[in-house]
Order: sequence, then structure tokens, then C-alpha cells
Amino acid sequence: MNRRHFLATASAAALLPLPSLAARDTHRLKAEAVTQQILPDGDGATSMLGFNGSMPGPELRVRRGERVNIAVENGLDEGTAVHWHGIRLENQMDGVPMLTQELIEPTEAKTYSFIPPDEGTYWYHSHHISHEQVARGMMGPLIVEDETPPDVDHDITVLMSDWQMQEDGTLSDEFTDMHNVAHGGYMGNFARAFLSQDQVKTGDRVRLRLINAATNRIFPVAISGAVGSLVALDGMALVEPRSMEDLVLAPAQRADLIVDITGPVGFDMMTRQGLYRLADLAVSGANADRQAEPIMALSPPNLPTPADPTQHLTLTMMGGAMGGRHDGDNIWAFNNVSDLQDDPFGSFQNGETVRITFANDTAFPHGIHLHGHHFYEFDENGDLGDLRDTTLVNAGESRDVICVFDNPGRWLLHCHMLSHAVGGMRTWVQVA
Repeated sequence: MNRRHFLATASAAALLPLPSLAARDTHRLKAEAVTQQILPDGDGATSMLGFNGSMPGPELRVRRGERVNIAVENGLDEGTAVHWHGIRLENQMDGVPMLTQELIEPTEAKTYSFIPPDEGTYWYHSHHISHEQVARGMMGPLIVEDETPPDVDHDITVLMSDWQMQEDGTLSDEFTDMHNVAHGGYMGNFARAFLSQDQVKTGDRVRLRLINAATNRIFPVAISGAVGSLVALDGMALVEPRSMEDLVLAPAQRADLIVDITGPVGFDMMTRQGLYRLADLAVSGANADRQAEPIMALSPPNLPTPADPTQHLTLTMMGGAMGGRHDGDNIWAFNNVSDLQDDPFGSFQNGETVRITFANDTAFPHGIHLHGHHFYEFDENGDLGDLRDTTLVNAGESRDVICVFDNPGRWLLHCHMLSHAVGGMRTWVQVA
């Protein structure tokens, strides 16, 4: 496969608006086989998996503090489960087989019911053989709407992913190729973004909700035709808006931007070969009514303030190609152990503050995701920094985080490079 052909054709990919469901209703999702036009119009369509006949699945919009019911029907010929990524929900609704629920078997259904406690940008995806089911397309945006929305003219979701494709649109099924698993993971040779809206006006102020839904690819993102600020990460508002330059999203991470439109908007991934166009947002007309005003911070999240930590744990990432040996029985390991074990990585009392050092002793970056909680990253000065649910730890580096474990249950902790997760990078924590 000549990747340069795909690089050349990516910029011509037509926008495919995200479907939506009305807010504050009981939502229904059916996991099923779909056919989607991923490559540019005129090239072959792709047989995939999705929800409600589309890939990505419908954009779900819900309200903070109000119970939402989502009935998931399994129309696949294999089991599945759905994880509501980033939502600090009840443990039994987290969507992790073997840890929080039984599989939803073919023809069966499960209703997930939870109260989202935080505004912001989240997403949903399969959490059963997710390295394959997500790669095939089982993903969609989940937006918890603001009680006091920012003053914008449009609120647009930008969901990014990549796929390993043939030129006729056929999706490669080498999801567990050992070479890929031991290196950077199942990586696509074609990437694009799906936008919930395809046109704006010059002068419009727009909220952009970026979601990296790829199974393994890190997206360094550049946006042209707009100027503005980064206002939230992983659903959590920043204390102050800041520059949207040098924006890098690991798999599962999200970023909210508020921007003013100056011309046709391009969403690009930065590569060694140059900019790779993911999507275009067209401009038609001008907004003469919008007055230039400073971009304000979003409403602050309502999370407990960390106390002095009562435990300091270290999670060391081990293995992979060019990595050191370990005692686990898979390609990757945490602390010399591969895959889920009977005993948790950590056991915490409800409300306990814990410091964790994520130490990357491998040759590849890893995006570490904690279910059911957000945590603070420490900044370069050793102070509390951003709130995240997924943190990117580069090869040979380490990152300290601090978390108030205030959500009882058994919570997964894993690398969200999903090839690395199936290769052994999975553990769990117990909160009493």
C-alpha cells in the first residue's frame, strides 16, 4: 500500500456530518454492521461496525445531573459492551466485561443508566475486544451540555480516527499482528475527521470539541482559518484559556477550543512529510453581528480538592519491541505483570488521595487511562496542573498524577493504545 496515495487523497475527503439524537430522551443504540464512505467519494466504501447504521455512531447529548438511560442492543454476531469514556459514573455502568458487567450477547440488550456529574466532551466506544471493535468503528461522541453555555454561534464536534485500508476501501483485519502490538500498535494508513457541521461564517465564534477516537495513533493537530484558545481537556475546563498551539491528543483524549473564524477552516495532522488534511470546514458569508470579545473560561469542574496523599504508588510500563525483559506472560506488562490479575494494582478507601508515578520504561509512548475518575497531572513546576482521565507518557519518561479516589468499585487502569492493552497493559484498582 502506497501511503502517499492516501496522503494525497485525504484532503479531498467529503465531510460526513455526525448524526444526532435528541437530548433528555431514552437513547437507543444498536451495535451492527454498517457500510461507510470513509475514503473520498468515488473510492470504495468500507464494511465496518457502528451504531444505528452509521460510523461514527450518533452524537448523544445529555444534561449534567440528570439521569440518562441508554439502551444498547447487540446486532452483532459476537458479544460486546459499551464504555462511556471519561464519565465518573456508577461502577456497574462502566461497561467493562469481567470487571463490571457480563457481555451483551448477540440479540441481547442492556440499558445503561447513570447521572453524568460533569459538563464537557466525552465519548463512547466498545470495551470488548476493543482493539478490534473500535478499529472497526464502534465509537461515537457523548456531550454533557453546559448549564451556562459559552457565548458561541456554533458548537461543533470533531471526531478523529485512522484506519488500515486497501485502495478499494477494504479494512485490514490484522488487528492482533504481533509486530504491530509490540511496536506502536495497529496504525492506519488513512485518517480523517468527522464534523457535526460542515459550514460556518467568517466572524463566527465556534466551540470545537476534538476527540481522538483512534485505537493507537497520537494526533498532533494544527487548525488553520481560526484563532482562539484551548478551554478544556478531557472534558474538564481549564482554569484559564491558553494557547491552542502545540496541541497533541493521545488516543481517547479530548480538547475543547473556542475560536473565531477568519476563513475556511482546515484540520490537519502534523507528520514528518508535512500537514495531512483530516477535514475542512467551509465558510459561506460573514457574521456582521459578532463583536470581538475575550474568550472566557468555562464553568469550573466540581471535583474534590486533593489532600496530602496517603499512598504513593508507581506503575512501571515494561516490554514491547526494544524494551527490557519482564516477568509477565504477554508482550507488555505493568510492574512485571501482564493483563488483569486477581489482585488490584491498588486498594483505596473512599475519598483517599493517592499519588501515582507512571514510569515509561519502554521505547514507545503510552496513553494511560483511569476509569471512573479524573486526576491532576503535575506541571513542570511540581504544582497541580490539568485534570485528565488519560495521560500521555512519552518513551523513557515518567509523569506523576494525584487522584482523589471517591468513586467506589473496581476500576480499570490501562494503556489506551488498545494494541498495547490487548498485549498486556491492563490492571485495575479497588475503591472501597
